[in-house]
Amino acid sequence: MRKIFVLALIAGFVCFGLGTSTWAKPIKAGAIINLTGPASSWGQFHAKGHKDYIRYVNEVKGGIGGNKIDLTVVDHAYKVPEAIKYVKKFCTADKMDMIATWDAGSGIMCKPIIQKYKVPNINYSTYQGILMPPVHYAYLPFGSYVMDSHAVLEYIRTIHEGREAPKVGLLTYNNAYGKSIHDPSKEYASMHDINIVSIEQFPPKTLDLNTELLRLEKAGAEYIFMQCLPSAIIMALKSADRVNYGGLFFGTWTSTDPDFFPRGKGLIRDRMYMEFPGGLPVDGTRGMRIMETLWKRYKTVSKFDASYWEGVAIAMIMERAFQRAHEKFGAVDSETVNDALETFRDEDFGGVVPNVTYTTTDHSGSFKGRIVQVHEDSTYTPLTTFYMPGKEKIQLLKR
Repeated sequence: MRKIFVLALIAGFVCFGLGTSTWAKPIKAGAIINLTGPASSWGQFHAKGHKDYIRYVNEVKGGIGGNKIDLTVVDHAYKVPEAIKYVKKFCTADKMDMIATWDAGSGIMCKPIIQKYKVPNINYSTYQGILMPPVHYAYLPFGSYVMDSHAVLEYIRTIHEGREAPKVGLLTYNNAYGKSIHDPSKEYASMHDINIVSIEQFPPKTLDLNTELLRLEKAGAEYIFMQCLPSAIIMALKSADRVNYGGLFFGTWTSTDPDFFPRGKGLIRDRMYMEFPGGLPVDGTRGMRIMETLWKRYKTVSKFDASYWEGVAIAMIMERAFQRAHEKFGAVDSETVNDALETFRDEDFGGVVPNVTYTTTDHSGSFKGRIVQVHEDSTYTPLTTFYMPGKEKIQLLKR
């Protein structure tokens, strides 16, 4: 009898061990980020923010229901074929529960793969084309470049003085990223008495923008709305000085990176603005206090950076999706995570990003932003509260 009891006890320990092993199975997340290609300073800081927040969740929050989040970050060097290779690997051999891709091209080209294997993918780019049907499994973290365009033009219309319509010129790359603001800007301008006087496009390898700035000045542009990498914005500011252009410059939230400020010393001055759909240290929100905790705890950055901010924001959305899948479905896998994401209704991330909503037909996240002024000391001053362009009146904080 004693022998039977001992055997039963041993069997019980073995079963308990198996149960613990199953419970402790890590949640698998992947991120395919540009760490070494063009504009890799963005990607490097994206990765820092993404890694720091997942590390914080594991070390401070105890993971998700006691399960560790196992994050794998790989470099695709801004090459779509490399991204496709890694997405296939993440969806098949690695069986990730959720992944992140980095650029518009990767997000578009990888959609058929994530939809085939039913793995949710959140994209660091907010190119609106990613949300073209079918939308299944493809997500943006916050408002697209459509929202940027509408928000910038609405702000210009609000601050413009004089009886005539404000004259706006567009200065963009001649690729899909640059052109992403063309149609939304023209559409919004036509409905709100804004005059798009010129659209100047240039190749990413252009060495100066003197000709483009001269054309914009000749067209009478009082404001220049840009969609190009931060290095090209620096070129635009240099060319503006060369041709004595005196207007204001506006960009989307991708206008700055860690290299922008040292290179922009003496050029940014008081003429650079951008739409920014996120939190800033001056807000003092719960989410921004967590972000400050991250850089003090892990020391991968020493102060606020917009690229680091987005890495944290996307990691927060991933964490919330994992947590919701665990609570709602009792299991975390790619399909329950996708179902969990589609339950998001006005999800509050403590002010790090505007509240996020996903449905089965809309994966855009939000459509709110605000205008900030960019300063040479790498800080940003909010000029408005958050608003939904076209639907909510702008509240100016300062001009």
